[in-house]
Amino acid sequence: MRELSNRERKLRNRIILALFLLPFVSLISTSSHLNDLAQVKARGELVMLTLQGPTTYFEDGHGKNGFDYLLAKAFADSLGVELVVKTKSTLRRLLYSVGGPQGDFAAANLVQTAERNRSLVFAMPYLEVTQQLIYRGGSKRPKSLESLDGELVVIADSSHSEHLQKLKAEQPKLTWREQDQAEMSDLIRRVHEGEIAYSVVDSLAYLINRHIYPKARKAMDISQPQPIAWAFPSHNDGTLLNAANSFLQAYIESGELESLTSQLLAQTENFSVSNSQRLGRLVANRLPKYETLFRETAAEFGMDWQLLAAIAYQESHWNPRAKSPTGVRGLMMLTMDTAREMKVTNRLDAAQSLRGGAAYFLKLKARMPARIGDPDRTRFALAAYNVGFGHLEDARILTVRNGKNPDSWVDVRQHLPMLSKKKYYSTLKYGYARGNEPVLYVNNIQYYKTYLQLHALSLQDYQPQLEEQSESVDWEINDLPSI
Repeated sequence: MRELSNRERKLRNRIILALFLLPFVSLISTSSHLNDLAQVKARGELVMLTLQGPTTYFEDGHGKNGFDYLLAKAFADSLGVELVVKTKSTLRRLLYSVGGPQGDFAAANLVQTAERNRSLVFAMPYLEVTQQLIYRGGSKRPKSLESLDGELVVIADSSHSEHLQKLKAEQPKLTWREQDQAEMSDLIRRVHEGEIAYSVVDSLAYLINRHIYPKARKAMDISQPQPIAWAFPSHNDGTLLNAANSFLQAYIESGELESLTSQLLAQTENFSVSNSQRLGRLVANRLPKYETLFRETAAEFGMDWQLLAAIAYQESHWNPRAKSPTGVRGLMMLTMDTAREMKVTNRLDAAQSLRGGAAYFLKLKARMPARIGDPDRTRFALAAYNVGFGHLEDARILTVRNGKNPDSWVDVRQHLPMLSKKKYYSTLKYGYARGNEPVLYVNNIQYYKTYLQLHALSLQDYQPQLEEQSESVDWEINDLPSI
């Protein structure tokens, strides 16, 4: 057999090497031509850029949470990929990062503005907010922006800054200070504590935070409603944006967005300054006596301790010796029958009462049809704890009769009040009930639970470690910033 020459051996080796590399070259070529949506699915991750805060994204003892996080998580689930969250320390850094290698889109309660439309593309809006001027209760309420008697502080590069610049054309005496390292809930806190006189925040942020910072009061709206949406890079090919729009459209039409928004805003329905201040006092003075008990009991039963504490607050204001005119007693206000059923021998014993109440709540929750998931399953169990399981079932029957969904709390809560009207309760198995009460009961508990969550967040530093000192600039008449 003839021995190959050096030239022939080199040619042979090159052919073998080319054949070996061909699949990898093909793979790289194919990958480089994948569209945005296909790339997300290929890597199995959707990367969201956001800011930390109570209305966007945070982590506590219960894991990851926040409105924007939950909405984005549902989007990722619809794509069959994992959601990866990357936080930025400032709004400026967040906006500059959209379209870079760090993330696919930004979700941080971002208002779609004319200025931002120049460099970003927004998905369809999922909420609306109004810009509001806030001041400290007890001081003179300003009647206009020109009548401010103190420092106005807003977030740098925010929609508030952009809007104030437009207003300045008509109100040239208007001045404000922009702070880079700031977050709306922190500005609300600073107004509440008197550190600053005024700020401008979104109506959503104010609604979420006002019950924990009740001295921060709304003075006036300073804008028309503005859309909140996810932001995508302007150079995207549109495939991921289109997928987001399709998801949002379906999510809205299914009622899931309404349900998520209801969770977010539940605490706003029953807000009053006096009730919030009373809750604040009891959180400071009475909760510490029972918090360990709430945590240990909740862990024993696999519950959220703040939900358990919220139920106990609604029932007794954390008073283990509470008594109603009808004879229910204790921290969880158990009837004699319920106490016997849950093997509670002393209703005035805080530990026994809490364990009995937790067990009873979970029993009611277990009786719900398996197809009902949370958060509706928890809301139904809370309503049943208040009005009784039978009356709740009657309300679900009424819901079916009216062509609505008996497995949706949003629909059933509309029919519970009908249980007090003879034309309806006379056709049902369990008869009359004060149907308004379980609706208020569930709302109150959502309010208290959210208060406890925000209170816990306010006690810890949930802002990331900042890489530089806070930047602040005083804007004068002829020194307007560019965005």
